[in-house]
Amino acid sequence: MPVAPTLKSRRANRRYAADVGLLVVAAAFVLPLAWVVLSALDPDAGLQVKIPDGVTLDNFDAVLEPDITFTPLLNSLILCGGATLLTVVCAALAAYPLSRFRSRLNRPFLLTILFATSLPITAIMVPVYALFVQVDLIDTMQGTIFFFAASQLPFAIWLMKNFMDGVPKELEEAAWTDGASSFQSLLRIVLPLMGPGVGVVTVFSFVMMWGNFFVPFMLLLSPDQMPASVSINDFFGNRGTVIYGQLAAFSVIYSTPVILLYVLVARRLGGGFALGGAVKG
Repeated sequence: MPVAPTLKSRRANRRYAADVGLLVVAAAFVLPLAWVVLSALDPDAGLQVKIPDGVTLDNFDAVLEPDITFTPLLNSLILCGGATLLTVVCAALAAYPLSRFRSRLNRPFLLTILFATSLPITAIMVPVYALFVQVDLIDTMQGTIFFFAASQLPFAIWLMKNFMDGVPKELEEAAWTDGASSFQSLLRIVLPLMGPGVGVVTVFSFVMMWGNFFVPFMLLLSPDQMPASVSINDFFGNRGTVIYGQLAAFSVIYSTPVILLYVLVARRLGGGFALGGAVKG
């Protein structure tokens, strides 16, 4: 009889230990976010997470200047938006033959793509910088957009191919019977049905580019072309003593486009493929 209570108590202890571990992990994520939000509204913000004595918007007023916020944010939107669009288009065109046509080279190619995603970007920046100097793309927005897209393309192709596999090929075969080409079936059938997959690739690519500091820091030299991910570094030295309230306010503004993008595609991300009756009848 004593065995059952012992097992029950052990399970309870393990559950409590797991809950404590999860709370610690959650605190590790929540506390920095809480510091950003509270410090942005605190006139005497420091490194401590605390409820501000008084709420103020002076920190936002101080950073809402063209050279501090608006120009870097516009540069970020141009870089990340253009590179994301290029990445999604190229990933869809590359994933379509991998998903729809069988070949002995498909698996080696996919494994090569998967290996490319594990390469640290810092390992290739020196030859990339030398190449950009040779082809006169250094300190250009279009060159940085091309490299952003190229660096995100391997994983985007991998994701897009997996989502594309979930679209029944029978729907395309019916379109081919009616005279549609492969490109037309991709645009009119496959991509509309895999809307959540396109949304995932779009959000993932945009977020990874939006927070990238190293690439624009290496490839862009003009201060007026620097994105927000690089200009935020100015708060840590070039302006003297760090004003934590302004830094937190800039961080809140800097995070807004990513949050808005996620909100815009959230419904599609959770909408599923809705293919249940598509191939019936």
